Amino acid sequence: MSKKLINLTGISKSYGDHVVLDDLNLYIRENEFITLLGPSGCGKTTTLRIIGGFEAPDAGSVVFDGKDITSLPPNERNLNTVFQKYALFPHMSIAENIAFGLRIKKKSKEYINDKIRYALKLVNLEGFENRSIDSLSGGQQQRIAIARAIVNEPKVLLLDEPLGALDLKLRQDMQYELIRLKNELGITFVFVTHDQEEAINMSDRIGVMHEGVLEQLGTPNEVYYQPRTSYVADFVGNANILHLGSETLAIRTENILMNGEEGCVHEASVVEKSFAGGQLRILFRLPDGQLLTASRYGIDHDLQPGQTVKIGWDAKNAVKVIDNDEDEKK
Repeated sequence: MSKKLINLTGISKSYGDHVVLDDLNLYIRENEFITLLGPSGCGKTTTLRIIGGFEAPDAGSVVFDGKDITSLPPNERNLNTVFQKYALFPHMSIAENIAFGLRIKKKSKEYINDKIRYALKLVNLEGFENRSIDSLSGGQQQRIAIARAIVNEPKVLLLDEPLGALDLKLRQDMQYELIRLKNELGITFVFVTHDQEEAINMSDRIGVMHEGVLEQLGTPNEVYYQPRTSYVADFVGNANILHLGSETLAIRTENILMNGEEGCVHEASVVEKSFAGGQLRILFRLPDGQLLTASRYGIDHDLQPGQTVKIGWDAKNAVKVIDNDEDEKK
C-alpha cells in the first residue's frame, strides 16, 4: 500500500461566525486519485486551498511528505493547482503559458522547450505551441492548464472542479484523459467536484463532505454500497432512507423489490410512475407514510397510481446508517 503523502490533522476554518471546516482529519496516499465530493459550501474547495497554501487554517496542521508545511506559501510546496477557470494568460501563446512557471525558476531555454514538447504530447496537443489561447476549445484550454501544471513536476496535482465548464460528452472524455495522465505521470491527484458520477468513475478513494465535516472516506464501492450516514447514502447515487423503530436503513432504489418479485412482504400504494433516460421510477407510500422509490432499466411494470401492491428488499441490501437528521436535532 502506498505511503501517506499528505496528512491534514484537526483542520478548522471559519469566516466570521460561519464554520467552513470543523476539525477535519484527512490523509492522502502517494500516487492515488482522491476526490473531495460534496455540494457547494461543504468545505471541499477550502480544503483544497489549504493543501495548496492559498488559505491558512485557523487550527490544525498540514504535513507533506513528513514535513509540516502549514505556514509555507504556495510557491514553496511541491504541488500545482488547476482551477475551474484555468487561469490561462490570453496575451501569451500556448508555449508561453506552459513555460510560465519554468521561466520564473530560471530554467534554460533548451530545458523549457523540451518540457513544452513533453507536456503537449502528454495532453495530446502536439504542434499547438504557437497557437493563441482564444483559438482553443474549452477542453483544449483545460489540457493546456494541466500541461502548465505538470511541467513543474509536482508530487501532487490539485484540481478544483476543472470539468465544471465543459459539456457532458467532453466532460466524460476528459475523465478518461485525467485517469490516463495520472497513471502515466505517477503523481497524486486531489480532485474537487460536486458531481457524484465523476467521483465514482475516476477515484481510488472518495471523501464525502457535508457542512465542513468529512462524512466518509473510502473507495467508490465502499461509499456507494456501505454508506456511513444517511447523508452519504442520499448524496451518492439514489437511496431510500427508511426509519424502522430505532434503526435507519439506506436502500438503493435499484434494490427495492416489487410486482411479485420474491421477498415482497410490505404493503405499499403506488404514488406515481415515470420514465427518465430509459429508467422506470416508481414512487411508493408505506402505511406509515414513508415514501420509497424503486428504479429499473428497460422494464415497464404494469403498476398504476393508487394501486396497492407488495414491495420489499433483501436484508443484505439494507445498510444501517447514522441518521444525520437525528444528529442535527441533538
